[in-house]
Amino acid sequence: MDEALGLAARHGLDAIEIRALGGTIDLSAYFTERFGSPSGLAKVLQDSPVGVCAFNTSLRLIGATSQAKEEFLRYLPWAEAAGVRSLRVFDGGETGDDGEMAEALSTLQWWKETARREGFRADIVIETHDFLALTDAIPRFLEMAPDCVLLWDTHHTWRKGGQDPVETWKQVRNNTRHLHVKDSISKPGPRLPYRYVLPGEGEFPMAALRAVLAADNYTGVVSLEWERLWHPDLPPLDLAVQSAQHNGWWFQTPRGE
Repeated sequence: MDEALGLAARHGLDAIEIRALGGTIDLSAYFTERFGSPSGLAKVLQDSPVGVCAFNTSLRLIGATSQAKEEFLRYLPWAEAAGVRSLRVFDGGETGDDGEMAEALSTLQWWKETARREGFRADIVIETHDFLALTDAIPRFLEMAPDCVLLWDTHHTWRKGGQDPVETWKQVRNNTRHLHVKDSISKPGPRLPYRYVLPGEGEFPMAALRAVLAADNYTGVVSLEWERLWHPDLPPLDLAVQSAQHNGWWFQTPRGE
């Protein structure tokens, strides 16, 4: 945590978004070992010039088992104490068919009822990671869940879904308060049919995305997603942030991964 906050401070960033720390994605276990209690974490963040804009959980709307829901709820005491208002969840699924849509809506309803009953101030943001990266899935989902909040993975809808980010923005702009940016080239990598590269050195149309965000006066989070825990061949996050700034990528928060 100290390294992540320090890196952000050195680069003049407002906040970090945390998926993994200390080599683990079990943040509740990491926080317990490192800070002892939610109030201990809150104290550290109160004294930091850099905030935390989101905790990234592993919950999926499609495939949300009872165990997965229990693991997700372990994040809430930490988020509530630290004032973290966004908890990332995945969409899940593969096809976006009627059955998957119904399951996603059911999990959303479970969360709404739980949050209302417990008085949680934090809320979920749904990442366009799986079925929501598919062409035409977003408008169908938003028609059924018009008040949901999206975390738009701009690279995923572009690379996996083959969608122009400028056109996708027209679909998601009323529901998006957080988005991810990253870059890649078409050359296959060790784990994927494409290869992640430093921001500004790949094929992602960042200039066009920046233009539409600026035109709409977007004021939400733009977060550099750097998945080195899963792709250890990537350069260090510090170098990625430098590259993003040097190449004119407009963003506010690197993910703490």
